[in-house]
Amino acid sequence: MKKKRITMNILSIMAMAALFSCSSTSDSVEKENSGGNSTTTTVDSTSYKPTVKFATIPSYDGYALVWHDEFDNDGLPSKEWSYEQGFVRNNELQWYQDKNATVADGCLVIEGRQERVKNPDYVEGSGDWKLQRKYAEYTSSSLTTQNSFAFHFGRIEVRAKIPTATGSWPAIWLLGDKWEWPNNGEIDILEYYIKNGRPSILANACWGDKGLWQAVWNESVTPFSHFTTKDKDWSKKYHVWKMDWDENYMSIYVDDELLNKIDLKTTYNKGYDDNFENPFVSNEMKHYILLNLAIGGNGGTPDISAFPLKYQVDYVRVYQKK
Repeated sequence: MKKKRITMNILSIMAMAALFSCSSTSDSVEKENSGGNSTTTTVDSTSYKPTVKFATIPSYDGYALVWHDEFDNDGLPSKEWSYEQGFVRNNELQWYQDKNATVADGCLVIEGRQERVKNPDYVEGSGDWKLQRKYAEYTSSSLTTQNSFAFHFGRIEVRAKIPTATGSWPAIWLLGDKWEWPNNGEIDILEYYIKNGRPSILANACWGDKGLWQAVWNESVTPFSHFTTKDKDWSKKYHVWKMDWDENYMSIYVDDELLNKIDLKTTYNKGYDDNFENPFVSNEMKHYILLNLAIGGNGGTPDISAFPLKYQVDYVRVYQKK
């Protein structure tokens, strides 16, 4: 009996180790890669959890890890991140502030809250949406590496669990560090919001058209049902968003499924302010990272019963070719 009990304990320990190991797998599926070929990909059995704290970061042949944040130290996000403040863009409902972003249990947590905040910039009778609201009824956070890190070409991976309640607009995106939008080039590795009347995952890029703040878009829209039909628990799990970027293409994936492949021969600015540059190829330009949770706008009318919203980011990793 004693020998049998020891055997069972060992088996139990082995099972727990397999459950919590960030490299463990439980299944394999066929997916189409960017070349249109069928490849076997493993499904992470820890997909409901962040990766193990201080786990070994995987390497890729021909690539070097040049920047990353694993969010392993609880408390506040590292000083690599700065914050957008107040009402920022798109007539959204949230007031951006630092304190909605924390690090806990191996994740950056951006929390969308239903709470009233006074707008210090309020101007009675103003026609500017940022000034005409006396209060914000929602708060959230938007973090950026604008002041610390930007890159040009390479691979970026972000593992995250996104909120999908109505009103949620989580995003992983990049902006160029020179010239005004959209001449500086925007890359949306992830956006989740209501498009064509239905919740969707978007993977986009835009660049400058002929007029001020006019953009040319290359847009990929995948209905959210595409994912939930295959996995009813999709929104409860972490997923890996990835972009491979070189001088020819930007290829955007989620869980190794290609969402959009953008031909960079087509992304030249159209001439506003005499700018005919290609913001995604120009050696003058690098792109910095933004992680944010917007509320309202394209996300739709917020579902109050779903608050607080939680956007959980397990890690951000940037690799470049050696």
